[in-house]
Amino acid sequence: MEQEWINDFKQYLSVERRYSPDTLKAYTDDLKIFSDFIAANGGATSFQAISRFDVHVYMSYLYDRNYQSTSIARMLSSLRSFYHFLEKNGYADHNPFSYVQLKRHPRPLPHFFYEKEMTALFAATQGDDPMLVRDNALLEALYDTGMRVSECTGLTMQAVDMDMKAMLLHGKGSKDRYVPFGKYCQHALIRYFSVTRTPLMAKYHQEHEAVFVNHHGEPLTAAGVAYILKKIVARSSLTTQIHPHELRHTFATHLMNNGADLRAVQELLGHSSLSTTQIYTHVTKEHLQRDYRKFFPRA
Repeated sequence: MEQEWINDFKQYLSVERRYSPDTLKAYTDDLKIFSDFIAANGGATSFQAISRFDVHVYMSYLYDRNYQSTSIARMLSSLRSFYHFLEKNGYADHNPFSYVQLKRHPRPLPHFFYEKEMTALFAATQGDDPMLVRDNALLEALYDTGMRVSECTGLTMQAVDMDMKAMLLHGKGSKDRYVPFGKYCQHALIRYFSVTRTPLMAKYHQEHEAVFVNHHGEPLTAAGVAYILKKIVARSSLTTQIHPHELRHTFATHLMNNGADLRAVQELLGHSSLSTTQIYTHVTKEHLQRDYRKFFPRA
């Protein structure tokens, strides 16, 4: 019976909430950790029988296992959502996780690249080799639009309007949005389609609409994007590490530092809440130093 509830919950998240497969896996993993803990510790025999005491014991277990606070917060959110689903469907008469509140920790400032660092990354993608042409177009697209890596790998040819210089991105929760891109990205994509994508698709007899492809003409995966960016950094003069999401942070930070409106940045990033976007109201050290030299009388 309880496995049926979990299956119903997963169906609800997939069909009604339109969550991605990765998000569904995270919820499923969180439920399994909780179920395994309850079974191993001889506590409650069903989801209905979970008490506040069981929740306290489970919380202690998570802390004893040295889970990070962000992971614990995510697990609690998953379980709170699960019990809310059970209540709504009459499977349970209370939500034992509804009262649990974790102390909020200040969100760390996102890591981003300065403009000079981005110049070094773009320099590492210059050349006539088809894979370099692909790398340049990929870097331009990620930086120019601030798209998530899932939006990048899910981008189709029909979603790219070269005349309007805009992309239709399929974001979290199946929320679509149009995001513009600049002439550098436009030129990089046109060159990539001609030099790399079309020849590879023909050579390996591929028929799909994914914009970015690997060296066999197959759709690029999230792991493939991360690998390409890592290789770009290795070819550049930089000594840092890179993650695709850092280009999204860089996109937002550069917009804010050049005077973009917070609401506009929220729309471009596809954030449902403005509070999520407010993390980018920080300024770079370069910006602070420039203002200091400009306005402080003894600078």
